[in-house]
Amino acid sequence: MNNLINDTKFLTLGGGCFWCTEAIFQEVNGVVNVTSGYSGGTTDDCPSYQTICKGMTGHAEVIQIEYEPEIVSLEELLIIFMTTHNPTSLNQQGADKGTQYRSIIFYETQREKVIIDTVIKELQPYFEKAIVTEIKPFNRFFKAEDRHQQYYQLNKQFGYCTAIIEPKLVKFRKQYAEKLKKSASTTL
Repeated sequence: MNNLINDTKFLTLGGGCFWCTEAIFQEVNGVVNVTSGYSGGTTDDCPSYQTICKGMTGHAEVIQIEYEPEIVSLEELLIIFMTTHNPTSLNQQGADKGTQYRSIIFYETQREKVIIDTVIKELQPYFEKAIVTEIKPFNRFFKAEDRHQQYYQLNKQFGYCTAIIEPKLVKFRKQYAEKLKKSASTTL
């Protein structure tokens, strides 16, 4: 994978609707870029949002995070991810149901897989149910259509943003105030 900035790394994960996860990770200090997209399925051609929603491609709605590991570690990103969605819900986040909304983390190296497995094992006691997050080797990422990029930033007035994303952001900002970019921490 080509890094846009020297010494950045990538993490691809899905925790339900990519609009929610994108909005959260855009506020994390050390995150350079967040791109909404699709991954984990069986198609070789770039899928569309419509084909993803039908659940026929096997892809999940995901985000690809470009981050600076000297500012925010993989472990920290994983903890934020696991605590800002429900990793115990199989193929569903809130009202969104289907395999496209599954909890999933992709790893690029065995070292990353070990870190992911360790974080999940350490967090499991804090959940009443078993964590069902799928762990898969990274294969391919398809960027979602432009209308899905920076969705919350561009559509804050829409019902989904005010009813679903905003409450998640408020909770996230309180829980992770020390991890926020300065621009995000001023919106508290």
